[in-house]
Amino acid sequence: MGLKVARFVLKIVGFSLALAAVVCCVVAYWDKITSAVSGLKDKVGDKGACCCHPSEFDDYADWDE
Repeated sequence: MGLKVARFVLKIVGFSLALAAVVCCVVAYWDKITSAVSGLKDKVGDKGACCCHPSEFDDYADWDE
C-alpha cells in the first residue's frame, strides 16, 4: 500500500512540475505569443473584411451623389 501512495504522490509532483514548466514558458515568451496572435488576427481580418463582411455604409454609398 505504501508503494501505491508513493507512486501517486510522484505522479502529482511530476504533473505539478510539468505545469510549472508550461507556465514559465508562457511567461518567458509572452511577447512572441502576443505578436504571433496579433499577426494571425490581422491576416484573418484582412481576408474576410473585403467580401464576407461588407461595410454597413456601402448600402448608402449612392445617396451621397
